[in-house]
Amino acid sequence: MKQIGKMLALLLLAINTFFIGLLWVAAYSPYINPASHSLIACMGLTLPIFLFINFCFLVFWLVVRYKLALLPLIGFLVCYPQIRTYIPINFHTQEIPAESIKLLSFNTMAFGFMEKKDGKNAILTYLQESKADIICLQEYATSETAKVHLNEKDIKKGLSEYPYRHIQPLGTDGKSGNKIACYSKYPILSARQLVYKSNDNGSVVYEVKVGNDTLTLINNHLETNKLSKEDRKTYQDLLESPETQQVKSNSWMLLRKLANAMVIRGKQAEAIAAEVAASPHKYIIVCGDFNDSPISYAHRVIAQNLDDAFVQSGRGVGISFNQNRFYFRIDNILVSKNLKTYNCTVDRSIRNSDHYPIWCYIAKR
Repeated sequence: MKQIGKMLALLLLAINTFFIGLLWVAAYSPYINPASHSLIACMGLTLPIFLFINFCFLVFWLVVRYKLALLPLIGFLVCYPQIRTYIPINFHTQEIPAESIKLLSFNTMAFGFMEKKDGKNAILTYLQESKADIICLQEYATSETAKVHLNEKDIKKGLSEYPYRHIQPLGTDGKSGNKIACYSKYPILSARQLVYKSNDNGSVVYEVKVGNDTLTLINNHLETNKLSKEDRKTYQDLLESPETQQVKSNSWMLLRKLANAMVIRGKQAEAIAAEVAASPHKYIIVCGDFNDSPISYAHRVIAQNLDDAFVQSGRGVGISFNQNRFYFRIDNILVSKNLKTYNCTVDRSIRNSDHYPIWCYIAKR
């Protein structure tokens, strides 16, 4: 019986080692350019799965053979920076510097499809009450005709506290219908669309005057995954019944779509990183909907010379996309290293969009 127990322990040890290897591949996949190996680059999406599996092994070894718990512990330590990026743990503070600004980024899903209830739009009301100094919006859209829907006049009146604003149509020809916008209590000195290939998405670079300083602000809506209803159903089926042959077959098609979008985002991320590196201003903020996990090539490249506000001052997983069981933080605020963030929050109090807003306070170090 002892021999059988030893063999079983060795087998479980081998399985644990295999899953630690997969954890490391997932954790370091952001260093793989998706243009070269797109499927491997997608491994970052699996990080929470392998974190959970190896955590279960850790608990198991602590109960059964505590010395072997060292194996998953080493596995976690090797990819600690990625684990902290995915699920940081920080305490919020009441001591916000008086000179800080509050920045809010929100993919509004066209202001909840411009819906009004009792004459009010919930997202517009949320923005009014946010007390943010700068608001960056993605999927900005209004109705031009229907009185029952939100229109430009409603927004202008509702956000009258923001005297400076810029609205940019996106896409190659600007006719995609998708827009991003910036509303600011500080002067917007200039605004230009960042040049990179995309039919429906894009980024805008602003120069914003804050006190005696001018900061570079880049508002982004990176390439979407363009998943159809059938693709989303396949994803849900994969979570619920991964063993069925039909699901396995469709999953490869889904993975290909995700990989192709990741390739496009990789090139967009490189363009944004180049813009950050070339900024004539020492204070830089990059925000918006990255449409990618914190453990991704796009996030790593954009953030390589910046600090992630959520990692620095947020807590938990911070899931910002709230539909179709895509449980990821895909909305971000990044700041230059001479800035410090406070109380970065993915705000789950409003569900009128398929995204939650993300906000934080920002001050000079």
